[in-house]
Amino acid sequence: MAAGSCLLLLLLPSLVTASHSPPGCKIRITSKGLDLVKQEGLRFVEQELQNITVSDLHGNEGQFQYNISQVKVTDLQLAFSDLNFQPQQHLVFNINNASISLRFRRQLLYWFFYDIGSINASADGVHIYTVLQLAKDEAGRLKISNMTCNASIARMHAGFSGTLRKVYEFLSTFIVTGMRFLLSQQICPSLEHASLVLLNSLLDTVPVRNYVDEHIGIDYSLLRDPSITTDTLDLDFKGMFFPRVREDQELENHAVEPVIKETERMVYVAFSEYFFDSAMHSYFQAGVLTIELQGEKVPKDLEVLLRATFFGTIFMLSPSVDAPLRLVLQVSAPPRCIIKPSGTSVSVSAFLNISLVPPDRPPVQLSSMAMETKLSAKVFLQGKALRVQLDLRRFRIYSKQSALESLALFSLQAPLKTLLQLTIMPIINERTKKGVQIPLPEGMDFTREVVTNHAGFLTVGADLHFSKGLREVIEKYRPVPTATA
Repeated sequence: MAAGSCLLLLLLPSLVTASHSPPGCKIRITSKGLDLVKQEGLRFVEQELQNITVSDLHGNEGQFQYNISQVKVTDLQLAFSDLNFQPQQHLVFNINNASISLRFRRQLLYWFFYDIGSINASADGVHIYTVLQLAKDEAGRLKISNMTCNASIARMHAGFSGTLRKVYEFLSTFIVTGMRFLLSQQICPSLEHASLVLLNSLLDTVPVRNYVDEHIGIDYSLLRDPSITTDTLDLDFKGMFFPRVREDQELENHAVEPVIKETERMVYVAFSEYFFDSAMHSYFQAGVLTIELQGEKVPKDLEVLLRATFFGTIFMLSPSVDAPLRLVLQVSAPPRCIIKPSGTSVSVSAFLNISLVPPDRPPVQLSSMAMETKLSAKVFLQGKALRVQLDLRRFRIYSKQSALESLALFSLQAPLKTLLQLTIMPIINERTKKGVQIPLPEGMDFTREVVTNHAGFLTVGADLHFSKGLREVIEKYRPVPTATA
Protein backbone atom coordinates (compact mmCIF):
# COMPACT_ATOMS: atom_id res chain seq x y z
CA MET A 1 0.00 0.00 0.00
CA ALA A 2 2.82 2.40 0.92
CA ALA A 3 4.67 1.62 -2.32
CA GLY A 4 1.50 2.28 -4.35
CA SER A 5 0.98 5.63 -2.59
CA CYS A 6 4.55 6.67 -3.32
CA LEU A 7 4.14 5.70 -6.97
CA LEU A 8 0.95 7.79 -7.20
CA LEU A 9 2.72 10.81 -5.71
CA LEU A 10 5.53 10.44 -8.23
CA LEU A 11 3.10 10.25 -11.16
CA LEU A 12 0.84 13.07 -9.97
CA PRO A 13 2.95 15.97 -11.34
CA SER A 14 3.12 14.37 -14.79
CA LEU A 15 -0.64 13.70 -14.78
CA VAL A 16 -1.35 17.32 -13.89
CA THR A 17 0.98 18.54 -16.64
CA ALA A 18 -0.65 16.23 -19.18
CA SER A 19 -4.14 17.45 -18.28
CA HIS A 20 -3.12 21.11 -18.65
CA SER A 21 -2.11 21.58 -22.26
CA PRO A 22 -0.38 24.94 -22.76
CA PRO A 23 -2.18 27.27 -25.16
CA GLY A 24 -0.59 28.46 -28.37
CA CYS A 25 -2.80 31.56 -28.26
CA LYS A 26 -4.32 33.32 -25.27
CA ILE A 27 -6.78 36.22 -25.10
CA ARG A 28 -7.47 38.39 -22.08
CA ILE A 29 -10.41 40.81 -21.89
CA THR A 30 -10.04 43.40 -19.13
CA SER A 31 -12.57 45.50 -17.23
CA LYS A 32 -11.98 48.33 -19.71
CA GLY A 33 -12.94 46.03 -22.55
CA LEU A 34 -16.00 44.90 -20.62
CA ASP A 35 -17.12 48.52 -20.26
CA LEU A 36 -17.17 48.85 -24.04
CA VAL A 37 -19.07 45.59 -24.37
CA LYS A 38 -21.56 46.88 -21.79
CA GLN A 39 -22.31 49.98 -23.84
CA GLU A 40 -23.03 47.96 -26.96
CA GLY A 41 -24.82 45.27 -24.97
CA LEU A 42 -27.07 47.81 -23.29
CA ARG A 43 -28.30 49.03 -26.66
CA PHE A 44 -29.00 45.44 -27.60
CA VAL A 45 -30.94 44.81 -24.37
CA GLU A 46 -33.03 47.95 -24.95
CA GLN A 47 -33.91 46.73 -28.41
CA GLU A 48 -34.89 43.32 -27.07
CA LEU A 49 -37.06 44.72 -24.27
CA GLN A 50 -38.83 47.02 -26.73
CA ASN A 51 -39.98 43.90 -28.57
CA ILE A 52 -41.60 42.37 -25.50
CA THR A 53 -45.04 40.91 -26.24
CA VAL A 54 -47.51 40.97 -23.37
CA SER A 55 -50.67 38.86 -23.43
CA ASP A 56 -54.09 40.50 -23.43
CA LEU A 57 -55.61 41.23 -20.03
CA HIS A 58 -59.37 40.89 -19.56
CA GLY A 59 -61.81 40.33 -16.72
CA ASN A 60 -64.89 41.67 -15.01
CA GLU A 61 -65.81 43.31 -11.75
CA GLY A 62 -69.52 43.28 -11.09
CA GLN A 63 -71.24 44.83 -14.11
CA PHE A 64 -67.96 46.04 -15.53
CA GLN A 65 -66.15 44.10 -18.23
CA TYR A 66 -62.71 45.22 -19.41
CA ASN A 67 -60.18 44.13 -21.98
CA ILE A 68 -56.57 45.36 -22.37
CA SER A 69 -54.79 44.51 -25.64
CA GLN A 70 -52.08 45.59 -28.10
CA VAL A 71 -49.53 46.31 -25.36
CA LYS A 72 -46.42 47.99 -26.74
CA VAL A 73 -43.26 49.33 -25.10
CA THR A 74 -42.79 52.96 -26.16
CA ASP A 75 -39.70 53.97 -24.16
CA LEU A 76 -37.05 52.56 -21.84
CA GLN A 77 -34.70 54.28 -19.42
CA LEU A 78 -31.87 51.94 -18.36
CA ALA A 79 -29.49 54.53 -16.97
CA PHE A 80 -28.25 52.52 -13.97
CA SER A 81 -26.66 49.33 -15.29
CA ASP A 82 -23.49 47.32 -14.65
CA LEU A 83 -21.73 44.45 -16.39
CA ASN A 84 -19.14 42.74 -14.20
CA PHE A 85 -16.94 39.69 -14.08
CA GLN A 86 -17.82 37.10 -11.45
CA PRO A 87 -15.37 34.27 -10.72
CA GLN A 88 -15.10 31.59 -11.92
CA GLN A 89 -17.11 31.52 -15.18
CA HIS A 90 -19.80 34.18 -14.98
CA LEU A 91 -20.79 37.61 -16.23
CA VAL A 92 -23.29 39.57 -14.15
CA PHE A 93 -25.58 42.07 -15.86
CA ASN A 94 -27.46 44.22 -13.34
CA ILE A 95 -30.04 46.93 -14.11
CA ASN A 96 -31.37 49.08 -11.26
CA ASN A 97 -34.20 51.63 -11.02
CA ALA A 98 -35.11 51.42 -14.70
CA SER A 99 -38.40 52.60 -16.17
CA ILE A 100 -40.52 51.19 -18.99
CA SER A 101 -43.25 53.22 -20.70
CA LEU A 102 -46.19 51.33 -22.20
CA ARG A 103 -49.17 52.06 -24.38
CA PHE A 104 -52.11 49.70 -24.79
CA ARG A 105 -55.69 49.61 -26.04
CA ARG A 106 -58.64 49.62 -23.63
CA GLN A 107 -62.17 48.32 -24.02
CA LEU A 108 -64.83 48.76 -21.31
CA LEU A 109 -68.44 47.62 -21.17
CA TYR A 110 -70.69 48.87 -18.35
CA TRP A 111 -74.36 48.04 -18.82
CA PHE A 112 -75.14 49.71 -22.13
CA PHE A 113 -72.10 51.97 -22.15
CA TYR A 114 -69.14 50.92 -24.30
CA ASP A 115 -65.82 52.79 -24.19
CA ILE A 116 -62.69 52.28 -26.31
CA GLY A 117 -59.36 54.11 -26.41
CA SER A 118 -55.71 53.91 -25.34
CA ILE A 119 -53.91 54.06 -22.02
CA ASN A 120 -50.37 55.24 -21.27
CA ALA A 121 -48.66 53.45 -18.40
CA SER A 122 -45.21 53.41 -16.84
CA ALA A 123 -43.38 50.78 -14.86
CA ASP A 124 -40.89 52.32 -12.43
CA GLY A 125 -38.28 50.83 -10.15
CA VAL A 126 -37.57 48.01 -12.60
CA HIS A 127 -34.79 45.74 -11.37
CA ILE A 128 -33.21 43.06 -13.58
CA TYR A 129 -30.44 40.80 -12.31
CA THR A 130 -28.95 38.40 -14.87
CA VAL A 131 -26.05 35.96 -14.52
CA LEU A 132 -24.53 34.44 -17.66
CA GLN A 133 -22.40 31.32 -17.38
CA LEU A 134 -19.65 31.01 -19.99
CA ALA A 135 -18.24 27.63 -20.97
CA LYS A 136 -16.52 25.69 -23.76
CA ASP A 137 -18.87 23.63 -25.89
CA GLU A 138 -18.07 20.30 -27.56
CA ALA A 139 -16.62 22.02 -30.63
CA GLY A 140 -14.27 24.10 -28.46
CA ARG A 141 -16.25 27.30 -28.97
CA LEU A 142 -17.07 29.84 -26.26
CA LYS A 143 -20.78 29.77 -25.49
CA ILE A 144 -23.30 31.06 -22.95
CA SER A 145 -24.15 27.72 -21.42
CA ASN A 146 -26.67 28.86 -18.83
CA MET A 147 -28.51 31.93 -17.63
CA THR A 148 -30.30 32.87 -14.44
CA CYS A 149 -32.55 35.91 -14.33
CA ASN A 150 -34.66 37.73 -11.76
CA ALA A 151 -36.88 40.69 -12.69
CA SER A 152 -39.17 42.82 -10.54
CA ILE A 153 -41.20 46.02 -10.87
CA ALA A 154 -41.60 48.25 -7.82
CA ARG A 155 -44.37 50.55 -9.05
CA MET A 156 -46.69 50.89 -11.99
CA HIS A 157 -48.91 53.83 -12.93
CA ALA A 158 -51.58 54.21 -15.58
CA GLY A 159 -53.12 57.42 -16.88
CA PHE A 160 -56.81 57.30 -17.75
CA SER A 161 -58.93 59.71 -19.77
CA GLY A 162 -62.34 59.82 -21.40
CA THR A 163 -65.96 59.81 -20.25
CA LEU A 164 -65.48 56.74 -18.07
CA ARG A 165 -62.27 57.97 -16.42
CA LYS A 166 -63.76 57.54 -12.91
CA VAL A 167 -64.69 53.97 -13.73
CA TYR A 168 -61.17 53.22 -14.93
CA GLU A 169 -59.72 54.75 -11.81
CA PHE A 170 -61.91 52.41 -9.83
CA LEU A 171 -60.63 49.47 -11.86
CA SER A 172 -57.05 50.70 -11.99
CA THR A 173 -55.99 48.45 -9.16
CA PHE A 174 -57.02 45.35 -11.08
CA ILE A 175 -55.63 46.55 -14.42
CA VAL A 176 -52.29 47.89 -13.11
CA THR A 177 -51.70 44.85 -10.91
CA GLY A 178 -52.38 42.51 -13.82
CA MET A 179 -50.19 44.47 -16.23
CA ARG A 180 -47.38 44.64 -13.70
CA PHE A 181 -47.47 40.87 -13.30
CA LEU A 182 -47.62 40.13 -17.03
CA LEU A 183 -44.80 42.56 -17.85
CA SER A 184 -42.46 41.23 -15.15
CA GLN A 185 -43.09 37.69 -16.39
CA GLN A 186 -41.97 38.59 -19.93
CA ILE A 187 -38.65 40.31 -19.15
CA CYS A 188 -36.56 37.25 -18.26
CA PRO A 189 -37.81 35.01 -21.11
CA SER A 190 -36.98 37.81 -23.55
CA LEU A 191 -33.44 38.17 -22.15
CA GLU A 192 -33.01 34.40 -22.01
CA HIS A 193 -33.76 34.12 -25.73
CA ALA A 194 -31.46 37.06 -26.42
CA SER A 195 -28.59 35.39 -24.54
CA LEU A 196 -28.89 31.67 -25.26
CA VAL A 197 -30.00 32.04 -28.88
CA LEU A 198 -29.07 35.44 -30.30
CA LEU A 199 -25.78 36.14 -28.50
CA ASN A 200 -24.68 32.54 -29.04
CA SER A 201 -25.28 33.04 -32.76
CA LEU A 202 -22.85 35.98 -32.51
CA LEU A 203 -20.28 33.75 -30.80
CA ASP A 204 -20.71 31.31 -33.68
CA THR A 205 -18.93 33.86 -35.89
CA VAL A 206 -15.67 33.33 -33.97
CA PRO A 207 -13.38 31.15 -36.13
CA VAL A 208 -12.64 27.83 -34.43
CA ARG A 209 -11.22 25.61 -37.14
CA ASN A 210 -10.89 27.13 -40.57
CA TYR A 211 -8.56 27.31 -43.55
CA VAL A 212 -5.93 30.04 -43.84
CA ASP A 213 -5.09 29.37 -47.50
CA GLU A 214 -4.97 26.45 -49.93
CA HIS A 215 -2.15 24.81 -47.94
CA ILE A 216 -2.83 25.13 -44.20
CA GLY A 217 -5.60 25.74 -41.66
CA ILE A 218 -5.71 26.77 -38.02
CA ASP A 219 -7.36 25.33 -34.92
CA TYR A 220 -8.63 27.99 -32.51
CA SER A 221 -10.62 25.62 -30.32
CA LEU A 222 -10.70 26.40 -26.61
CA LEU A 223 -8.66 24.05 -24.44
CA ARG A 224 -10.78 24.63 -21.35
CA ASP A 225 -13.55 26.75 -19.88
CA PRO A 226 -12.78 30.46 -19.53
CA SER A 227 -11.02 31.66 -16.40
CA ILE A 228 -12.66 34.73 -14.86
CA THR A 229 -11.46 36.93 -12.03
CA THR A 230 -13.01 40.15 -10.77
CA ASP A 231 -10.98 42.13 -13.35
CA THR A 232 -10.21 39.80 -16.28
CA LEU A 233 -11.52 37.05 -18.53
CA ASP A 234 -8.86 34.70 -19.94
CA LEU A 235 -9.38 32.33 -22.87
CA ASP A 236 -6.86 29.59 -23.70
CA PHE A 237 -6.92 28.59 -27.37
CA LYS A 238 -5.11 25.67 -28.97
CA GLY A 239 -3.58 28.01 -31.55
CA MET A 240 -2.23 25.22 -33.77
CA PHE A 241 -1.86 25.27 -37.54
CA PHE A 242 -2.29 22.08 -39.54
CA PRO A 243 -1.56 21.05 -43.16
CA ARG A 244 -4.71 20.55 -45.22
CA VAL A 245 -3.26 17.35 -46.67
CA ARG A 246 -3.17 15.91 -43.12
CA GLU A 247 -5.82 17.74 -41.11
CA ASP A 248 -5.73 15.26 -38.23
CA GLN A 249 -2.03 15.89 -37.59
CA GLU A 250 -1.19 17.02 -34.05
CA LEU A 251 2.00 18.87 -33.19
CA GLU A 252 2.92 18.52 -29.55
CA ASN A 253 3.36 21.80 -27.71
CA HIS A 254 6.62 22.13 -25.78
CA ALA A 255 6.75 25.93 -25.85
CA VAL A 256 6.53 28.31 -22.94
CA GLU A 257 2.96 29.08 -21.89
CA PRO A 258 2.06 32.74 -22.46
CA VAL A 259 1.50 34.71 -19.26
CA ILE A 260 -0.46 37.96 -19.48
CA LYS A 261 -0.04 40.33 -16.55
CA GLU A 262 -1.12 43.62 -18.10
CA THR A 263 -4.59 45.11 -17.65
CA GLU A 264 -4.18 48.65 -19.05
CA ARG A 265 -5.69 47.92 -22.49
CA MET A 266 -9.12 46.54 -23.30
CA VAL A 267 -7.77 43.28 -24.69
CA TYR A 268 -4.48 41.37 -24.86
CA VAL A 269 -3.63 38.57 -27.26
CA ALA A 270 -0.56 36.40 -26.57
CA PHE A 271 1.15 34.03 -29.00
CA SER A 272 3.76 31.46 -28.02
CA GLU A 273 6.58 30.15 -30.19
CA TYR A 274 4.40 27.08 -30.74
CA PHE A 275 1.85 29.20 -32.62
CA PHE A 276 4.41 30.24 -35.25
CA ASP A 277 6.30 26.92 -35.23
CA SER A 278 3.12 24.98 -36.03
CA ALA A 279 2.46 27.31 -38.99
CA MET A 280 5.93 26.74 -40.45
CA HIS A 281 5.77 23.02 -39.67
CA SER A 282 2.44 22.81 -41.53
CA TYR A 283 3.82 24.59 -44.57
CA PHE A 284 6.79 22.24 -44.50
CA GLN A 285 4.49 19.20 -44.30
CA ALA A 286 2.43 20.61 -47.17
CA GLY A 287 5.60 20.65 -49.28
CA VAL A 288 5.39 24.30 -50.30
CA LEU A 289 8.65 25.58 -48.77
CA THR A 290 10.43 25.24 -52.09
CA ILE A 291 11.22 28.01 -54.58
CA GLU A 292 12.55 27.36 -58.07
CA LEU A 293 14.21 29.94 -60.34
CA GLN A 294 15.13 29.00 -63.91
CA GLY A 295 16.34 30.77 -67.01
CA GLU A 296 15.36 34.43 -67.08
CA LYS A 297 14.14 34.36 -63.48
CA VAL A 298 17.74 33.89 -62.26
CA PRO A 299 19.26 37.36 -61.64
CA LYS A 300 21.70 38.13 -64.46
CA ASP A 301 24.52 39.28 -62.19
CA LEU A 302 24.36 36.05 -60.22
CA GLU A 303 24.32 33.96 -63.38
CA VAL A 304 27.39 35.73 -64.75
CA LEU A 305 29.23 35.24 -61.46
CA LEU A 306 28.36 31.55 -61.34
CA ARG A 307 29.48 30.97 -64.87
CA ALA A 308 32.71 32.97 -64.51
CA THR A 309 34.05 31.89 -61.14
CA PHE A 310 33.25 28.87 -59.03
CA PHE A 311 31.67 26.75 -61.76
CA GLY A 312 33.98 27.85 -64.52
CA THR A 313 35.90 24.59 -64.63
CA ILE A 314 32.69 22.59 -64.47
CA PHE A 315 31.21 24.54 -67.33
CA MET A 316 34.35 23.88 -69.39
CA LEU A 317 33.90 20.16 -68.90
CA SER A 318 30.22 20.29 -69.80
CA PRO A 319 29.12 20.26 -73.45
CA SER A 320 26.07 22.34 -72.48
CA VAL A 321 27.74 25.47 -71.11
CA ASP A 322 25.10 27.65 -72.74
CA ALA A 323 22.20 25.78 -71.14
CA PRO A 324 19.95 27.77 -68.77
CA LEU A 325 20.64 27.69 -65.05
CA ARG A 326 18.14 26.36 -62.54
CA LEU A 327 18.29 27.25 -58.83
CA VAL A 328 16.10 25.23 -56.45
CA LEU A 329 15.90 26.48 -52.87
CA GLN A 330 14.31 23.85 -50.62
CA VAL A 331 13.87 24.05 -46.87
CA SER A 332 15.33 20.90 -45.33
CA ALA A 333 13.60 21.00 -41.93
CA PRO A 334 10.68 22.89 -40.37
CA PRO A 335 11.84 26.43 -39.52
CA ARG A 336 11.93 27.41 -35.86
CA CYS A 337 10.70 30.60 -34.25
CA ILE A 338 12.62 32.20 -31.37
CA ILE A 339 10.95 34.96 -29.36
CA LYS A 340 13.10 37.03 -27.02
CA PRO A 341 12.51 40.37 -25.31
CA SER A 342 14.92 41.86 -27.87
CA GLY A 343 12.91 40.64 -30.85
CA THR A 344 11.55 37.72 -32.87
CA SER A 345 13.61 35.66 -35.30
CA VAL A 346 13.18 32.58 -37.48
CA SER A 347 15.94 30.03 -38.10
CA VAL A 348 15.84 28.25 -41.46
CA SER A 349 17.98 25.41 -42.83
CA ALA A 350 17.80 24.75 -46.56
CA PHE A 351 19.49 23.23 -49.60
CA LEU A 352 20.36 25.19 -52.71
CA ASN A 353 20.72 22.97 -55.76
CA ILE A 354 22.25 24.53 -58.89
CA SER A 355 21.79 22.73 -62.20
CA LEU A 356 22.12 23.21 -65.92
CA VAL A 357 18.95 22.52 -67.88
CA PRO A 358 19.87 21.69 -71.51
CA PRO A 359 16.90 21.63 -73.91
CA ASP A 360 15.45 18.14 -74.38
CA ARG A 361 18.08 16.61 -72.10
CA PRO A 362 18.20 15.61 -68.44
CA PRO A 363 19.35 18.35 -66.01
CA VAL A 364 23.00 18.38 -65.02
CA GLN A 365 23.47 19.13 -61.33
CA LEU A 366 26.46 21.36 -60.69
CA SER A 367 26.35 21.67 -56.93
CA SER A 368 24.21 21.18 -53.87
CA MET A 369 25.02 23.49 -51.00
CA ALA A 370 23.57 23.82 -47.51
CA MET A 371 22.26 27.14 -46.24
CA GLU A 372 21.62 28.42 -42.76
CA THR A 373 19.72 31.66 -42.44
CA LYS A 374 18.26 33.70 -39.64
CA LEU A 375 15.34 35.98 -40.42
CA SER A 376 14.11 38.82 -38.27
CA ALA A 377 10.33 38.85 -37.93
CA LYS A 378 8.18 41.92 -37.38
CA VAL A 379 4.80 40.85 -36.01
CA PHE A 380 1.94 43.32 -36.21
CA LEU A 381 -1.85 43.40 -36.11
CA GLN A 382 -4.04 45.05 -38.70
CA GLY A 383 -7.78 44.89 -38.10
CA LYS A 384 -8.19 41.30 -36.93
CA ALA A 385 -5.36 39.90 -39.06
CA LEU A 386 -2.03 38.95 -37.49
CA ARG A 387 0.72 39.52 -40.03
CA VAL A 388 4.46 38.85 -40.17
CA GLN A 389 7.08 40.79 -42.15
CA LEU A 390 10.37 38.89 -42.59
CA ASP A 391 13.82 40.29 -43.30
CA LEU A 392 17.11 38.49 -43.85
CA ARG A 393 19.54 39.00 -40.98
CA ARG A 394 22.22 36.31 -41.24
CA PHE A 395 23.22 34.01 -44.08
CA ARG A 396 25.79 31.23 -44.46
CA ILE A 397 26.41 28.62 -47.13
CA TYR A 398 28.70 25.61 -47.10
CA SER A 399 29.24 22.52 -49.17
CA LYS A 400 27.87 19.16 -48.13
CA GLN A 401 30.64 17.46 -50.06
CA SER A 402 34.02 18.90 -49.01
CA ALA A 403 35.73 21.65 -47.04
CA LEU A 404 37.55 22.74 -50.20
CA GLU A 405 34.28 23.39 -51.98
CA SER A 406 33.01 25.26 -48.92
CA LEU A 407 36.03 27.53 -49.19
CA ALA A 408 35.30 28.13 -52.84
CA LEU A 409 31.72 29.05 -51.98
CA PHE A 410 32.90 31.98 -49.88
CA SER A 411 32.81 34.30 -52.90
CA LEU A 412 29.12 33.44 -53.42
CA GLN A 413 28.02 34.58 -49.95
CA ALA A 414 27.29 38.18 -50.92
CA PRO A 415 25.55 37.57 -54.30
CA LEU A 416 23.40 34.75 -52.90
CA LYS A 417 22.40 36.92 -49.95
CA THR A 418 21.42 39.62 -52.42
CA LEU A 419 19.44 36.99 -54.35
CA LEU A 420 17.54 36.09 -51.18
CA GLN A 421 16.84 39.70 -50.26
CA LEU A 422 15.72 40.88 -53.69
CA THR A 423 14.09 37.77 -55.12
CA ILE A 424 13.17 35.22 -52.47
CA MET A 425 12.11 37.40 -49.52
CA PRO A 426 9.46 39.32 -51.52
CA ILE A 427 7.91 35.99 -52.53
CA ILE A 428 7.82 34.82 -48.91
CA ASN A 429 6.41 38.12 -47.60
CA GLU A 430 3.74 38.08 -50.28
CA ARG A 431 2.58 34.74 -48.89
CA THR A 432 2.43 36.07 -45.34
CA LYS A 433 0.79 39.35 -46.38
CA LYS A 434 -2.75 38.07 -45.88
CA GLY A 435 -2.07 37.05 -42.29
CA VAL A 436 -4.34 34.97 -40.09
CA GLN A 437 -7.51 36.07 -38.36
CA ILE A 438 -7.61 36.46 -34.57
CA PRO A 439 -10.59 34.69 -32.90
CA LEU A 440 -12.92 37.64 -32.31
CA PRO A 441 -16.63 37.85 -33.20
CA GLU A 442 -17.64 39.54 -36.42
CA GLY A 443 -18.09 43.29 -36.08
CA MET A 444 -15.39 43.66 -33.42
CA ASP A 445 -11.92 44.95 -34.36
CA PHE A 446 -8.66 46.02 -32.70
CA THR A 447 -7.33 49.57 -32.54
CA ARG A 448 -4.15 51.17 -31.13
CA GLU A 449 -2.19 47.91 -31.18
CA VAL A 450 1.13 47.58 -29.33
CA VAL A 451 3.35 44.47 -29.67
CA THR A 452 5.57 43.48 -26.72
CA ASN A 453 8.11 40.64 -26.78
CA HIS A 454 8.75 38.35 -23.84
CA ALA A 455 10.82 35.22 -23.31
CA GLY A 456 9.12 32.56 -25.43
CA PHE A 457 5.99 34.52 -26.37
CA LEU A 458 4.75 37.93 -27.47
CA THR A 459 1.66 39.92 -26.58
CA VAL A 460 -0.45 42.35 -28.55
CA GLY A 461 -2.24 44.91 -26.41
CA ALA A 462 -5.09 46.78 -28.06
CA ASP A 463 -8.39 48.53 -27.59
CA LEU A 464 -11.64 47.28 -29.07
CA HIS A 465 -13.89 48.91 -31.61
CA PHE A 466 -17.33 47.86 -32.84
CA SER A 467 -17.34 48.26 -36.62
CA LYS A 468 -20.82 46.70 -36.65
CA GLY A 469 -23.50 46.75 -33.98
CA LEU A 470 -24.54 43.58 -32.20
CA ARG A 471 -27.99 43.84 -33.75
CA GLU A 472 -26.57 44.09 -37.28
CA VAL A 473 -24.41 40.97 -36.88
CA ILE A 474 -27.11 39.01 -35.07
CA GLU A 475 -29.70 39.79 -37.73
CA LYS A 476 -27.22 38.56 -40.34
CA TYR A 477 -26.74 35.24 -38.56
CA ARG A 478 -30.13 34.94 -36.83
CA PRO A 479 -31.12 31.26 -36.64
CA VAL A 480 -33.88 30.36 -39.06
CA PRO A 481 -37.00 29.21 -37.16
CA THR A 482 -37.82 25.57 -37.76
CA ALA A 483 -41.33 24.60 -38.78
CA THR A 484 -43.30 22.88 -36.05
CA ALA A 485 -45.53 19.94 -36.67
